[in-house]
Amino acid sequence: MEEPSASEVTMLLQAWSGGDEQALDRLTGLVYADLHRAAHRYMAGERSSHTLQTTALIHEVYLRLVDVKRINWQDRSHFLAICARLMRRILIDWANKHNAQKHGGKEPHLPLDEALTVSSRPHPDLLKIDDALNRLAGVDQRKSQVVELRFFGGLSVKETAEALKVSQETVMRDWKLAQAWLLHDLSREEQHGA
Repeated sequence: MEEPSASEVTMLLQAWSGGDEQALDRLTGLVYADLHRAAHRYMAGERSSHTLQTTALIHEVYLRLVDVKRINWQDRSHFLAICARLMRRILIDWANKHNAQKHGGKEPHLPLDEALTVSSRPHPDLLKIDDALNRLAGVDQRKSQVVELRFFGGLSVKETAEALKVSQETVMRDWKLAQAWLLHDLSREEQHGA
C-alpha cells in the first residue's frame, strides 16, 4: 500500500476539524499502518491471553477520536502525537483497572534504562512510569512529550521531531536527559517506598 501524501492527510485533518465526520474514517484508513505499528509495540510483549489486543487498542483510540470536538489539527505528526497520547491514556486506564482487580499484585521489575529503550516490549510497571512522566512534565514539558511520543507512541526520532517542531538532535538530547531524570525519579520513589 502506498504511503499517503502529507498534504492528503493534512486536508483530511482540516476537513474533520471543520465538521466532516467522514473525514476521520478516510484518515484512519490512510494512517492505519502507523497506528497499528504503534499499538503493536505495546502488545507484542504481552501474554496471548491479554484482554487488550493490538486491534482493540486501535479501535479504542478511534472511539476516543470520534468524541474529540474541534481540534486545530496541524499535520500527520500532530495527529500521530495525539494518538500516542490516547494510547498512553488507554493503557494507563487498563493498567489501573487491572491492578485494582489484582488488589496490589506485584509485577516483575524491569530497570528503567532498559524499559525506555525503544523496543517491542512494553514496560510491565506502566503506572509507575506514568506517574514519573507526569512529574517530569511539571519540570520539563517537552522532555515528557518526547518520552510519550517515543515510548508510548512508537514514533521515530524524526517523527517526534516533526511533531514537536524541533530538531532531531534536540529530540535525542531530550530523550537521553529524560531517561536519566526518570531513572533518578523512579529510584528515589522506590527508596522512599521501601
